[in-house]
Amino acid sequence: MNAPPPAACHSKVELRISCTGLLDKDLLSKSDPMCAVFELQHGRYVEIGRTERILNNLNPHFSKTICINYAFEEVQKLKFSVFDIDSEGQKLTEHDFLGEVEVTLGQIVSNKVYVAPLKIKTVQAGRGKITIAADELGNGPKESVILDFSAANLDKKDWFGKSDPYLELFRDNGVGGKVLIHKTEVIKNTLNPNWRKFKLSMHALSGGNPDSELLIKCWDWDSDGSSDYIGEMRATVRSLLEAAASRMQWDCMNHDKRKKKGSKYKNSGVIYLNSAKVEREYSFLEFIMGGCQINFTVAIDFTGSNGDPRTPSSLHHIDPNCPNQYVTALRSVGTVCQDYDSDKMFPALGFGARIPPNWQVSHEFPLNFNMNNPFCSGIAGIEHAYFESIYKVQLYGPTNFSPVIRHVARFAADEAQKNQASNYFVLLILTDGEITDFEDTKEAIVEASHLPMSIIIIGVGQAEFGQMEALDGDAVRLVDRRGRPCARDIVQFVPFRDFRNMDHAALSRAVLAEVPRQLTNHFQVRGIVPLQRNLDQQQQQNCSPQQPPVSAEYHHHQQQQPTQATAPPM
Repeated sequence: MNAPPPAACHSKVELRISCTGLLDKDLLSKSDPMCAVFELQHGRYVEIGRTERILNNLNPHFSKTICINYAFEEVQKLKFSVFDIDSEGQKLTEHDFLGEVEVTLGQIVSNKVYVAPLKIKTVQAGRGKITIAADELGNGPKESVILDFSAANLDKKDWFGKSDPYLELFRDNGVGGKVLIHKTEVIKNTLNPNWRKFKLSMHALSGGNPDSELLIKCWDWDSDGSSDYIGEMRATVRSLLEAAASRMQWDCMNHDKRKKKGSKYKNSGVIYLNSAKVEREYSFLEFIMGGCQINFTVAIDFTGSNGDPRTPSSLHHIDPNCPNQYVTALRSVGTVCQDYDSDKMFPALGFGARIPPNWQVSHEFPLNFNMNNPFCSGIAGIEHAYFESIYKVQLYGPTNFSPVIRHVARFAADEAQKNQASNYFVLLILTDGEITDFEDTKEAIVEASHLPMSIIIIGVGQAEFGQMEALDGDAVRLVDRRGRPCARDIVQFVPFRDFRNMDHAALSRAVLAEVPRQLTNHFQVRGIVPLQRNLDQQQQQNCSPQQPPVSAEYHHHQQQQPTQATAPPM
């Protein structure tokens, strides 16, 4: 595809560190702790900052913060090492080691306040604990404005009709000129248009100055590409925002026409601003730090085109020393997503195989064959279920995506009814070929585009993936057979072969970079704001971690397709 790469979610995060119950290494006083922070870069930990040293304190609250760039689509491994500083030496090896903890930045921001025991090697360092609190750094709250314009009694410009009016909005560029910031749609054959509402960021509208002047020009569109000037109006951004309280109006003035007609000229119509609604725009991190969970589900293709798993040429061949493309893709994406799910329990599904005991084709079966509870413990649990299932089923076909998409969409739909930013769903589909139920899949995606849900498709092997690229709405908006367009782009497709000779992190960056925007867009459109996390309760939960039980209400709606004859397993 020729579409530009997605903009990644990169923010700056400020980390605040405190400790309790540190080991006392000094004979005549208490320890003088300092925390050094390291980031794993190219296979080794590199120091990125240190806190100040605090004298005689086993329960320090460090005031110096650590700032780090955050990227959702990467696994950013950090190490926090605490030392007792008894000299002016800068080498950490010169000081007494009090313990450390390794954690990903994703785990920290998803908890907002992360608490863990300090360890020396694998042994807990006495009663020592470290608390790491995360805050997103920014330039203050981001806002956007939704504007609703209409007009009345515009000048008639067409011989055989009325006018085909549209608006252009300009603001000062700061050096004496004007920059176009928005152009409305054309409304045909009317002198009283009512344009669609549109949204502009506050920065785009004002350039940072609410008293800057806006120029709004009204034109009559012509099919030959030219436009006839109707008139214009001027107003400050501040005055436009007054429309939040009451409807505003301005004369649409054509100054050349006014010069010709003099006092007889009143205006060339009236432009109305019916409403101006200011919206706060929340960042991805604000939703995550508020407690929004990323619910990760994987669906694996078990169709016959993958080849017999017993042969080395099969895409499903299991080699303990060389993970296949399915396992590599799962690890790349799953290791990122797992940091944003508190219980680390993930549904894992298969499709396109004949399954026991009746050997009917199923397009939606749990890899662990527990029809009421398809959850696996962590990414390692999904891998184990995959390895176990590959020899329990018969690879068959066809390649149907819609059942697994609708499977996850059912849970996303239940979540949408709550009207709160508590859960967002990510479905990873790993497949080796073209889709058989292409039209059904498009319908399922269009319906899912209204839900808190994203879909990632990774194509393994050397097949052609033309249909997959059509599902990815970067270039052309996806429309189903009933003419319904996607409410938003929720699908990201990449072929694994494009990343085969790269660092595996490159694959996760490519497929996950759009998820933060998709999440914030879904909640923003529905006016849903981040949750307010109870930090005291959060700290208590972190100090006494316990894994929540899997919901007993999980019901697996398996769809089966009967075949002409039963078949034994391979």
